[in-house]
Amino acid sequence: MKIDRRSVLSGIITSSFALGVSRGALAAGDVERVDDLIKRMTVEEKAGQMTCLADAFRPFNPPNPDAGIQDVKRLAQEIRKGRVGCLFNGIGVAGARRAQEMAVNDSRLGIPLIFAGDVIHGLKTIFPVPLGEASCFDPAMVRRTARAMAVEATAAGLHLTFAPMADVARDQRWGRVVEGAGEDVTLTALLTAARVRGFQGRDLRRDDSLLACPKHFAAYGAVAAGLEYGNVDISDETLRETHLPPFGSAFAAGALTTMAAFNEINGVPATADRELMTDILRGEMGFRGFVFSDYTADEELVAHGFAEDDRDAARLAVLAGVDMSMQSGLYIRYLPELVKSGAVPMGTIDVAVRRILYVKAAMGLFENPWRSLDEKAESSRIGAPAHIALAREAGTRSAVLLKNDGVLPLDPDKQQKIALIGPFGEDKDNLYGPWAFYGDPAKGVDIASGLRAALPDPAKLTVVVGCGIHEPLDGGIEAAVKAAKAADVVLLAVGESQDMSGEAQSRTVIEIPAAQQALADAIAATGKPTVVLLRHGRALALHEGVANANAVLATWFLGSEAGNAIADLVTGKADPSGKLPVSFPWESGQEPFFYDRKSTGRPVLDKGSTEYKARYSTTDNSARYPFGHGLSYTDFALDRLHVADPALRWDGTIEITVRLTNKGKRKGSEVVQLYIRDRVASRTRPIRELKRMERVTLDPGGSRTVRFTLSRIDLEFVGSGNKRIAEPGLFDIWVGQSSEGGLHSQITLYAAVAA
Repeated sequence: MKIDRRSVLSGIITSSFALGVSRGALAAGDVERVDDLIKRMTVEEKAGQMTCLADAFRPFNPPNPDAGIQDVKRLAQEIRKGRVGCLFNGIGVAGARRAQEMAVNDSRLGIPLIFAGDVIHGLKTIFPVPLGEASCFDPAMVRRTARAMAVEATAAGLHLTFAPMADVARDQRWGRVVEGAGEDVTLTALLTAARVRGFQGRDLRRDDSLLACPKHFAAYGAVAAGLEYGNVDISDETLRETHLPPFGSAFAAGALTTMAAFNEINGVPATADRELMTDILRGEMGFRGFVFSDYTADEELVAHGFAEDDRDAARLAVLAGVDMSMQSGLYIRYLPELVKSGAVPMGTIDVAVRRILYVKAAMGLFENPWRSLDEKAESSRIGAPAHIALAREAGTRSAVLLKNDGVLPLDPDKQQKIALIGPFGEDKDNLYGPWAFYGDPAKGVDIASGLRAALPDPAKLTVVVGCGIHEPLDGGIEAAVKAAKAADVVLLAVGESQDMSGEAQSRTVIEIPAAQQALADAIAATGKPTVVLLRHGRALALHEGVANANAVLATWFLGSEAGNAIADLVTGKADPSGKLPVSFPWESGQEPFFYDRKSTGRPVLDKGSTEYKARYSTTDNSARYPFGHGLSYTDFALDRLHVADPALRWDGTIEITVRLTNKGKRKGSEVVQLYIRDRVASRTRPIRELKRMERVTLDPGGSRTVRFTLSRIDLEFVGSGNKRIAEPGLFDIWVGQSSEGGLHSQITLYAAVAA
């Protein structure tokens, strides 16, 4: 699948679908209907439409602190008064129909509710965590899984998901790295757009269309020191060049809602930042949908020290451009009085309500408030066999083979004795990863079960825990060493539990827990061939017995079919083809670390002196495994790099070709990646930037010419005055299999010729 940089960047400038929500996306009569409703609504009813509360009709245990209304009787009263616009994080058709009947039949104006939920990587069928799925480097794959999620979520009575996460994450200490697509702007933009298209489908009015809500606007992935809910201090150029493009891509793909970030940017919390939420989001980016606050984020303006009290917090948030308050209840409590006192103009309220009602109209809720509330769909569309098969395929495509000295794949016909050692061998509690709370862990396939199903003789598999996730077990290492010595090969299942990643799970040290590291070191001392099956929600700094294993397979959290997917890869039924969306550092202290960093004035050059250079005294400034890295069971080679014309005219294009050959004995897939560097510019530029990629599948001995096209737009950056510019001059080009190495050439961009 080729990526188109022009379409990615166009999302920053305009969003044709989102711009059309006020007209083109609406059915005949919708505008008049909304106008009429706004004329008839009281200010309390308007504030109600701007209020989103937890769904007490379909309760579950959400990973959020208690806040707002928790009592179902009180919530029902509020709905009947028209004082609620959206319910979130409950599933089940019966409870949703009950609440919708109250809104439509019992409230004065009969405005239907939106039912929202955190369907991040699956409802009942759980797919790989987004960071793992990003390893596919394949928007088509991501779109397919998002479509399956939408089919299940809408069958369970949901209209909207608080996904995808569009944050570019540069610091692996941040727990929410797991929810996004990694450290690269272009990859994140492409996959964010693919998820939006997959969630929403081709028609927002369809019963299986799930409205997307890209989050968190903006720059949440830049929190200082990777600290959850932390502060962000960045330049305007970095904001626009790194953190806004994925949102622009999402809006161009049709997203009609977004969520304000918890963090502040340069001293102003996003939830109260009018420049961010109105001038940039709506002015520069052309967004015309509506904005959610994050969970009680408006109320948290007081703790930030930005608002005097809750009333002031509500005032600041609504004036900034936050249309819907989530869970705090501040809008319904304070907006009527704020309007009456003149502190908030009624016109501001009307604009926010109009945005919300237009989106409800675009979803078809006025014509059919019962859409996505079908009990027959609930019984037939959730956990369908096709979804299970897709979860298995996505799992095999998401794993990344970091190293392999030939021990993989195992040959089942050789009847090798296999020791599966580690706390995750038979573990079902940590298959799914964070934010998969609707799924049933008991239905997930663990590694041991997947292997037993794949092996001709399951008795050849011995399973030993060895240690807990964080703590040693009495006699655990001794039992593990005994099993390893009796085996022909060891599979070592170690890494993070799912509660070590996700929201509020920032870590200062991104390493394997000490108990597991001791187990790995003891297994390494046996000398037995060892394959590490790494479970994790971020890049990790690997050491000793883990780093030095014969093979390391990064499996992330692969979801419902994790065990089957891993078995497919280990036994060679499937060929690993994933690529890293994040760089694996040598040490935790390198974070934040990302491949497209700046050179500095004292870079470490190949084979040059390291004295007084930009490096750490304990390790150089490189990655153990770089962005874009990933091995296969076959051997791919690139040659014949050719630039059709090294002179790129201002309004022209150039074609770059390269030959990819499968020199191995197996069919396999490779992702060919094109990077550039602007050699001299008015703003210092990264050492490399991904601009193109294409996934290619070849039979043994097969070759294919891969073609890329570049234009001036691909060479643009954010310059003076926060304008995107391109400057004439020399550019390096690399075409390779990761962000390091590759075949090299150069092009020159020439200035426009005056008329």
